[in-house]
Amino acid sequence: MLDTLLNQLNQMGTEFVRSLPQLAIALVILIVTAIIANFAVKITDGLIGKSNLRPSLRNLVETIVKLAVWILGLLIAMIVVFPGLTVGTLVAGLGIGAVAIGFAFQDIFENFLAGVLIMVREKMRIGDVIECEGIIGKVEHITLRETHVRALSGELTVVPNSILFKNPVEIFTDKDQRRHDVVIGVSYDTDLDEAAEVIRKSVSAVDNIDVEKGIDIFAQEFNSSSVDFLVRWWAGSTPRSGWESKDNVVRAIKRGLDDAGIEIPFPYITHTFKERVPMGEKPGEEV
Repeated sequence: MLDTLLNQLNQMGTEFVRSLPQLAIALVILIVTAIIANFAVKITDGLIGKSNLRPSLRNLVETIVKLAVWILGLLIAMIVVFPGLTVGTLVAGLGIGAVAIGFAFQDIFENFLAGVLIMVREKMRIGDVIECEGIIGKVEHITLRETHVRALSGELTVVPNSILFKNPVEIFTDKDQRRHDVVIGVSYDTDLDEAAEVIRKSVSAVDNIDVEKGIDIFAQEFNSSSVDFLVRWWAGSTPRSGWESKDNVVRAIKRGLDDAGIEIPFPYITHTFKERVPMGEKPGEEV
């Protein structure tokens, strides 16, 4: 038993020594592959750097080039180490292995494929502000597996690509401008036509809105103590641009209504009693 084990160890050592040249050559091939891969990425970056490709799509092309070089290098290294292997057997083995790996790492490959499709499609670029499944923030980086979304308050959320691909994504900055709105209430004794004209002039005087796209002013609702106007205008699409334009619009409307003597009422409460309520009578005194 011991002699058999020693013989097997001796044979294994002999085979290992015999394979050292092949292993050394395979190691050199891997080193050369790494150098060629980096060089190929630089060449690819130089070629597509002059084009108008989006950063995410550029990263995808560079990743595919690097992956292709590494796959070719690994195949050559395996054939050197195992001379009995052929390209056909390797491809067949990789095919069977890919099926098994696909079942084992289904979520990873789902995110990988979703990442490729996200990079290829035109919408949702790096720098866009998006909302998806309660996640709101600015897209900072897109990889083949995940997307980095920086919240407006500074936190970073790492989102699996499958979530962004399978669920609706609202892109706030798809265009340079989007429509904003605010509700303004005036008292019931106000001339609504006059109030609407005052509001229109006030909003038109604000600097950071697009007057050419129009300003909408709609008498919207009879509220408890006011008649409400819905005011809509176009301004920058980023969240900060929206907040700044709303701040300026609200200030301008308040100033315009004050100058015109139009009241923005506080909520009024009217109490109704079934019986007469004594006002100022002393106990026992008849009214």
